[in-house]
Amino acid sequence: MKQVLDETRVKWALAVFLALVAGYLDGYGLRVLGTYVSFMSGNTTFAGLKSGQGTFQAALPSAIAIVFFVTGSFLGNFFRQSRLPYSRRLIFGLIAGLLATVVGRHGLWNAPAEIALLSVAMGMMNPALAKVGAESVSLTFVTGTLNRIGGNLAAAAGRKPLTDGQGSGDSYLARARIDASVWLGFLAGAALSGMAASHLHMWALLPPCVVMIALGLFSEDATPSPEKMIASPTSGVGGAE
Repeated sequence: MKQVLDETRVKWALAVFLALVAGYLDGYGLRVLGTYVSFMSGNTTFAGLKSGQGTFQAALPSAIAIVFFVTGSFLGNFFRQSRLPYSRRLIFGLIAGLLATVVGRHGLWNAPAEIALLSVAMGMMNPALAKVGAESVSLTFVTGTLNRIGGNLAAAAGRKPLTDGQGSGDSYLARARIDASVWLGFLAGAALSGMAASHLHMWALLPPCVVMIALGLFSEDATPSPEKMIASPTSGVGGAE
């Protein structure tokens, strides 16, 4: 049980760090490129609005972000469902590589290409960590996170039984705290990007790039996911993560 609790805490900390990076990059995209690179609800609304007004050129950056975010989500899920033993580290390394591609290039770099690369990176991030304990987490968008906070608080207030509890420390309030901390991480990342873009200018993407390199090198990825455990020879069931 202690091992499960320790693993949950590590994943919790990782989720907050990743949400901070996502908030940072989304803030950077909005401030520097005029387009969200992780908030696809906003991009969908903006693309639909501008298309309805007949200004398709204005809708193009948001459309590019959506297409490449889906591409990144495909790649992230593909790697996590593979049999690669360090798929999460691979994803973090690829994200770091994408960020490194555009670091220091603003002003010399094609903005649509930068939007595409950053959106691929954000699309890959979410599949890298889908749960903290039994609680699903959203790293690159916050609407679902805020919805889960409300749902967990309502369940706690109504004293709803926790049917999938994972130990004495698990509760609806504990899950609400996980979601709230992920939301705060995203908010803090967006705030940091506002400060960094004003001071670091063309090097504003360097801090998240360094963070993703560190996560790719040192993050723990040895614990099999539930899908891999199903696919293990001892389970007697075929499949892959």
